[in-house]
Amino acid sequence: MKKKYIVLHKPYGVLSQFTSEDIHRNLSEFCLPKGVYAAGRLDKDSEGLLLLTNDGPFINEFLKDHPRTYIAQVEGIPEESDLIKLRGGVMLNDGITKSCKARLLPLDFELPPRDPPIRERKSIPTSWIKLSLNEGRNRQVRRMTAAIGFPTLRLIRVGLGDYFINPIDGLHPGKWIEVSKKVFTSK
Repeated sequence: MKKKYIVLHKPYGVLSQFTSEDIHRNLSEFCLPKGVYAAGRLDKDSEGLLLLTNDGPFINEFLKDHPRTYIAQVEGIPEESDLIKLRGGVMLNDGITKSCKARLLPLDFELPPRDPPIRERKSIPTSWIKLSLNEGRNRQVRRMTAAIGFPTLRLIRVGLGDYFINPIDGLHPGKWIEVSKKVFTSK
């Protein structure tokens, strides 16, 4: 069987699976090739890059040691000392996270609006953080930013390994493309 590697820009509110027992949207609505499955997950409340493939050994090896990169809109504006906490590892209820890369992003970009929009408070500003992690615990980025006092309002995965999408003008939510396995790693 020919190996397939699909990159989907998963919209907000969609489960990272093909079936659901309730009313939630799922991957079946995107006319994806048969036989591919999500490599890892993005929770229903997150958006962005989702890899689907029929290459099980690749998934297992890839998810072990390749970074996942996110941009997170958080409530408040973290100081450098807050970012240092993220970089060094944050204590969560399931243990301390591995070190990661984290930096504040300038606010000189616009993203497609999210439906429904994020909650906004007039008295509390928001900011964007870019994070690259080498682990993938359940809702990890959200729990990390909350642990340092900056709840995540919007979370978009923009990179897996060496492959990145531009959520501003690249692959739009709900769209997918077939790519080569080589785009994910230079190894």
